[in-house]
Amino acid sequence: MRVRRLVMLRHGQTDYNLGSRMQGQLDTDLSELGRAQAVAAAEVLGKLQPLLIMSSDLRRAYDTAIKLGERTGLEVRVDRRLRETHLGEWQGLTHAEIDFESPGARLAWREDATWAPHGGESRVDVAARSRPLVAELVANEPDWGMASAPEPPVVLVAHGGLIAALSATLLKLPVANWPALGGMGNASWVQLSGHSEPDAPFDEIRWRLDVWNASAQVANDVL
Repeated sequence: MRVRRLVMLRHGQTDYNLGSRMQGQLDTDLSELGRAQAVAAAEVLGKLQPLLIMSSDLRRAYDTAIKLGERTGLEVRVDRRLRETHLGEWQGLTHAEIDFESPGARLAWREDATWAPHGGESRVDVAARSRPLVAELVANEPDWGMASAPEPPVVLVAHGGLIAALSATLLKLPVANWPALGGMGNASWVQLSGHSEPDAPFDEIRWRLDVWNASAQVANDVL
């Protein structure tokens, strides 16, 4: 039996998080607290001795990933497919502004994984662009899941919306049930484990949810 551990770390806090402002694919920076959260997360996750680290190209994720890279000595790879959900016309607006202009729209977005803001992506769209990245890692990283227990994980550093969507599709949850995976705190992480026969293709891997929304608890998380 081959077991591949996949850890997905959300970026540290930004001023947009603190101000309840929608970021989407806007390229925002970590706040002072966010930088401290990134260091704390790196101290914990570094002990897992990751096999590799891959990050979204957006600064808030990449700067979080760099702290883990410094802790482990690993180079951080970058892939645009790990970007956050594009939120279309909502990007840059506060929750209150959206609720005033489009009452009920944010609730619809949270409860329906196929729903997207005008000009943006749904969670189903996000899963469709990010799932192939994991398939490529399975195909191209022969050491993933081949070590003795505990297996060194692949760590993806990304964004809450992407992590939820990618987790849901790997777990093969019915799309109607995707909202059951709740929000994540800043610099919190998820762990999935993929179980298969040693040479099984990607589609035959059985993914299990091991950990959801774990953190180093630097401060109260901003969801």
